[in-house]
This record gives sequence, structure tokens and C-alpha cells, in this order.
Amino acid sequence: MAKRVSSIYGDALFTLALEENTVDQFAEEIAAARDVFLANGELMRLLNHPEIVKEEKITLVENAFQGHVSEEVMGFLHIIIQKDRHNDILSIFEDFLQRVKRHRKIGTASVTSAVELNGEQKKAVEKRLLEVTDYISFEIAYIVKPEIIGGLIIRLDDRVVDSSLKTQIDTLSRQLSRIQLS
Repeated sequence: MAKRVSSIYGDALFTLALEENTVDQFAEEIAAARDVFLANGELMRLLNHPEIVKEEKITLVENAFQGHVSEEVMGFLHIIIQKDRHNDILSIFEDFLQRVKRHRKIGTASVTSAVELNGEQKKAVEKRLLEVTDYISFEIAYIVKPEIIGGLIIRLDDRVVDSSLKTQIDTLSRQLSRIQLS
């Protein structure tokens, strides 16, 4: 449900940003607000406290962000609090920022390998991803997991390409176990 909530609210803010031609401005403001919430756990605890009424929560957010974000983003924060969606605020921000990246044609991927890739290998992976997608650039997280033995696991959006040796060995093992010897 939280994913759906973040998607609905993130889409609404993104649509507003497109209509107002303020995508870059909203992206900066939302990223800054996200960083404030991440750095200040007390702010999140106060927003989530059941004994603090909505009006006090709105005043708290206004004191924290007034003059630092546009009226539209401030209004959006008010709506989140009014609709009791403050628990989802970080996931809403992330959804919005992911939409901005897709709009800018910036892909987000993770590449898992058994050993650390060198600079040349990383460039080759990014070049190949650019060739097979419509993105113009990538933000890539490189992860090292020796247990995959070799090869790569590439996660891009909701797709996974798994060419790891571990997966190939597991697949071969399953196929061999199905063979009936007579």
C-alpha cells in the first residue's frame, strides 16, 4: 500500500511540476526537504506522534521549510499532513525524484559482480546500458558479492539480467536433477 501511496502522491507532484514548468526547482526543493527529514529524526518522530494535532504538525513543517521551498511544495507538504500520509513522506519524495530522473532520461541501475570492477569495465557496462536503452546517462551502484562466483547481475528499473555463474550453475543443477537415468 505504501508503494501505491507514494506513487499517487509522487505522480501528482510531478504532474504539477510539469504543468508549472518547475521540474528542476521542485526537484531541488524536494531533494533538500528529503535530506532535512533524513538528517533530523526528531522531525519525523514529531510528525508521526499521535498526540500532536495536524495543525501543530503543519506549523512545525512551516517553521522548518518556510522560505526554503516554494508555496507549491509547502502546499504539497500541507496536503500530506492533512491526509495523514506523513509516514510515507520519504517514499513520496523518492517516487517524485525517480520520476524526475526518468523525465531527464537518467537511468538508475545496480551492477553486482564477484570482484570489484575497474574503471574501464565500469565504462564498458555504462556504454552498453546506454546502447540498449533510451537513457542519456546513468547513476550506477556497483556492488561486490563474491558468492555469485563470476559474471554480472544488472538491475535496471524492474528488469534483471542475471549472467552470474552461480545462477548458471544452479540452473544446470536443476536441469540435471530432472534427468531420469534408466
